[in-house]
Amino acid sequence: MDTNQRIGVAVNEPTVQKVLNRIYQLESYGIDAAWLTTGGARADALSVFPAAAVQTDKILMGTSIIPIWPRHPISIFQQVKVISELAPNRFRLGIGPSHKPNMETMFGVDFQDPLGHLKEYLAILKAMIQSDGVDFSGKYYEAHSQEGLNSDIPIMSSALRKKAFELCGEYSDGVITWVCPMQHITNVAIPSIEIGALNANRDRVPPLIVHAPICISEQKELVRDALRSQMGVYPTLPFYNRMLMDCGYEEVEHSKVWSDRMADDLVISGTEEEASLRIDEMFETGVSELVFSILTIGDDREESLERTVKFLSHYISKRQLKI
Repeated sequence: MDTNQRIGVAVNEPTVQKVLNRIYQLESYGIDAAWLTTGGARADALSVFPAAAVQTDKILMGTSIIPIWPRHPISIFQQVKVISELAPNRFRLGIGPSHKPNMETMFGVDFQDPLGHLKEYLAILKAMIQSDGVDFSGKYYEAHSQEGLNSDIPIMSSALRKKAFELCGEYSDGVITWVCPMQHITNVAIPSIEIGALNANRDRVPPLIVHAPICISEQKELVRDALRSQMGVYPTLPFYNRMLMDCGYEEVEHSKVWSDRMADDLVISGTEEEASLRIDEMFETGVSELVFSILTIGDDREESLERTVKFLSHYISKRQLKI
C-alpha cells in the first residue's frame, strides 16, 4: 500500500486493558494505525500509548485528538518524549482546540480565539519536538526550555471549517477531520489547506487525514440508529451543526440529530464491495489517509466490530496486491 494511503482505526473501549487488547488485535490484522481520542475525563491517550508501544512492533499510533486547553504544550512534549523512545518512528501527534461547550463546562476555560491558541501551541510543539528547544513568548503561551527531541514526529491538527483548514495548511504537518461529509472535504478542506500552504510558501501541502464512521452491514436502518446512538452529540455542537448546514443539510439546524440522508452520506456501510468502492472514491479525491471509528449494531458488539475490522484488513491486503 502507498504510505500516503493508510487505513487506521480509532479505538474506543471502556478500560485501558481493553484498549491495549484492541490495539494488539488491530496489529495482528495488519491495520496500519491505531488512533486514540482524549475526551472528557476518560483515560489519557498519551498515557496509554507507552503501554501499547511495548506490546506492539509495527502498528502506527496517533492521537485524534488531544485538546490543547487543559494542558501546557511542554506537558505534551514530556509525554511524547516517552512514546518516541519506546516506539521510534511509530507515533504521530494530533492536537486541536476541541469545542466550546466541552472546554468551558468541564475545565472552566475562557474559550476565545481557538485558532490563535492553536497557532501558538503548534509553534511551541514544533520547536521542542522537531528542534532543539523553545524560547517562545506569545499572546497566550510562554514556553522556555533547552530540551528538544530533534525528531521527525509529525504534529498534526484537527480542522472543521475554512479558516481552520487554512491555518493547518500553513503550520501543521497534517490535517485531521471528523464527521465531515465528502463534499465538505472536496469543496472546503482540500482547497483551503492548499491555500494555507501556498500562503506560507511551503514546499508541500500537508496530508489530509479523514476520520469517518464505518459499519459493514446491509441493515441500513440499524446503521442509522447506531450513528444516532453512538455519535449523536455532534449535530448538537455549534461548530459541527454549522458545518453540516453549510453542506446542505438544512434539517440539522433545528433537529440537531442525524437525518437519514446525513447518515447514509457519512457512514461507510453496506456490503464489503460497496464499502470498498466508497473508500476507493475517498482516496481518489486526494485524501492521504483514512481513520475509521467503527459503529456496532446488534446484541453482539464484538461480532459486529470484528466484521468491520476483518473487512478493513482484507481491503488493505487487496490494495497491497494492486501496488
